[in-house]
Amino acid sequence: MAGVTDSELQAMTQEQRVEALGLTTEQLFGRSLLIEFNPDEEERYTYPWAPDVFYNKRVEIDTDGLTTTELNNKMRAAMEEGNGTIVIKNPRGMHSVGVGILNRLTLEVEGSLGYFAVGLIDGPNVRIKGRVGWSCGENMMSGTVVIEKNAGSTFGAAIRGGDLVCRGSVGSRTGIDMKGGTIIVGGDTGALSGFMMQRGRMIVCGNAGKNLGDSMYDGTIFIGGDIKSLGVDAVHAELTDLDKAWLTRKLQQYELMPDKGVDHFHKIVAGKQLWNYDNLEPNEKKLIL
Repeated sequence: MAGVTDSELQAMTQEQRVEALGLTTEQLFGRSLLIEFNPDEEERYTYPWAPDVFYNKRVEIDTDGLTTTELNNKMRAAMEEGNGTIVIKNPRGMHSVGVGILNRLTLEVEGSLGYFAVGLIDGPNVRIKGRVGWSCGENMMSGTVVIEKNAGSTFGAAIRGGDLVCRGSVGSRTGIDMKGGTIIVGGDTGALSGFMMQRGRMIVCGNAGKNLGDSMYDGTIFIGGDIKSLGVDAVHAELTDLDKAWLTRKLQQYELMPDKGVDHFHKIVAGKQLWNYDNLEPNEKKLIL
């Protein structure tokens, strides 16, 4: 900002910087966020009650005879004891496993899980060697989750950060209400994927079902196969060199790079006709919908 140097801004408090930059009077339309990151302020990015864990300290938990509550309590007790690697054996499709982990952790699941697996997590790195049911990774905030086989519907619903990866195919409504982070699907995705998407990126190496990106507000969807149909206010966009570089890096990271590269991917973004929906005339609303 004119009249304020970088050194002066650094010396200000958060409130003073906001006022000096004029952000108290800025009219926001959902297109920008003020993000200030200082790696020295660890207390802002970790939970004060999170136990110190060590990745080389490993424990195995057999789920035989355990309820979901008992299993999750055992996992938390193991973290309190400093275990940074937890292996779940014989899960047999248990529901709501690993929900609400707000800690650094390596979590390995030797089998399949049911619905609401590892939702509301902030920090762990998870690998599930089987399948998952509905709503895996719902409201995930940070970390990584890798599913070796297929996933059910609402995969990554309302995800806010981190990488959520399914090597197989997923059901309908993938990334519904997505608010950030990255969703990667090695196979196909079902209908209404990206519905009401707000931010973040989604990569689908295979095909997409009907109404892709319906009512999306922002964010980007990349589809490597065919698209059954686009939803309301979802439009094609140019695949840039920057997009290709990012796709290449991300897909190579999870060993999902197609043999033919990334040049064939479709890029889908919001047409932004719904941004001012309340101000439109009735006949204009009909044209959009």
